[in-house]
Parts: sequence; C-alpha cells; structure tokens
Amino acid sequence: METVDRLEPGDHACLTYSDAEERLDLLAAFVGRGAQLGERVLCFTDDPVGADLRQRGVPAGENVVPIQELWGAGAQPDAAAMVRRLSAERDRSPRGLRVTLDMCWAARPQAGAEQLLAFENEVAELFADGGFTALCEYDREAFDPVTLAYAARTHARTVTAAVYHEDAGLRICRQHVPPGIRVAGALDVSQAGALRDALAEAVRLDPDVHLNLGHLRSLDDGSAAVIVRAAAGLPRNRHMIVVGDRQAGRTLRVAGAHGVPNLRLLVRDR
Repeated sequence: METVDRLEPGDHACLTYSDAEERLDLLAAFVGRGAQLGERVLCFTDDPVGADLRQRGVPAGENVVPIQELWGAGAQPDAAAMVRRLSAERDRSPRGLRVTLDMCWAARPQAGAEQLLAFENEVAELFADGGFTALCEYDREAFDPVTLAYAARTHARTVTAAVYHEDAGLRICRQHVPPGIRVAGALDVSQAGALRDALAEAVRLDPDVHLNLGHLRSLDDGSAAVIVRAAAGLPRNRHMIVVGDRQAGRTLRVAGAHGVPNLRLLVRDR
C-alpha cells in the first residue's frame, strides 16, 4: 500500500474506496501534486468533482472530462478506443500527463467484463517512458471482490489513506488536503489512544493541524480533552483548525477550547 503523496511520474496506481470524502481527498492530493510538477491533468468521471476539488484548494474544474469521452461516439465502452485516447493525450503533454480514471464505467450493464481486462492490460504499455501517471478509482460498492482483487494485481501501486483506527463505529485516517486528520463515526475516550497517536503524527508532519470532525456523530468529554491538550501543546506560531458541527463545538468549548489561542474552531451545520 502507498500513500498518494508517494506516487511518482510514471506510476500506475489503483485506488479502492468506500467513502466519497476520502476519495475526493486522495484525488485532490493526486491532482495537486501533478500541478506542482507542471504536468497536464485530466479527471475522467461523470461525478461533479470539480467544485469539491476547488474546496480543497485544487483548481481542477476545467480538467474534469465526462467518462464517455474516453471511448468517443460509440455507445459502449471500448478498451482499445480508451487506450488510443489516453495515448493521444499523453503525446500532447510534453511535460507529462496525469489522469484519474473513474472505473465505474466497467460496472455498467453495457460494458462487457472483457473490456475491463483488456483496458488494464493494454494501458500498461503507456507507462514505459515515465511521461504518463494514472490513478484508477474503484468503488468497493460497485465491484465484486474478484474484480477488486484483479484490479489490485494489475496495478504497480495501490493507494490508500493512512488509517489510525477503523471499526464498525469509528474511522480515524489521514487527510491530505488540507493536511491533517479526518474522524468519522462516534468518538469516545476508549479510542483516545488512537486519536492521540493520529494527532501526534499530524503535529510532526504538518505546519498547522487540520482536524476534520465533519462526519463525527458524537464526541465525548474525554476525547474533546485530548484534542484541546494537543492544541495547547503547539508552539505559538502553529495552530490546530478544527471543523465540526455545533454539538462538537459545544463539547470542545466545555473542555476548554476557548482558552487555547492555538485552537481555531470552525462550526458548520451538517
């Protein structure tokens, strides 16, 4: 498994996801890295991801291309046509081409299973000279386990977010844009150790720590105290920016957030 920021020009990576926010976060990091390198970036998808990427600081709206443009005017997905299109786009990109490919086209009824197999095999030839980098996105809810296993085998890299804790009720993972931590589910003091470890790594890696509680259902007093203490321990010139709903905001204020100048609380309605 790789984190998305470790992908290099010429890599062919597979992203499997079940959380839409996490997918967008990883896409933003992948696209933003391409912009830093001066590469041309194209996002092939039918999802309106342009606005979501802009919210994450990545101006990618004009680079979002409807997925059916990959195979042109034909009514059905065609692997050979898709590879020809990507090859032509690569040849038009002297500083390198970086693409994201929403593979949900392969789950459509009109797409034959052999087209996915043919595409992943034939597209591999485009990576030989390092001028082409691709992230193929597979939604775990759209594909069966056999197809997902095949996708993992046919890619040189597999991308995932760093996960500090995951069970049926709580997920704590790395957020790339803006850099920090995302927490989803119900957070109580029994997971305080995982939360503390995640915040400690963010403090080590990031100039300012962004803590995204936007998908948190509940926050108890003990966990709020862990967050407040982590913010209070930051140097004066660094901050922790916490995004959450009104309930999380109240719990953090009770835990002493208002007395920590390094902690900035952004309350947003769900």
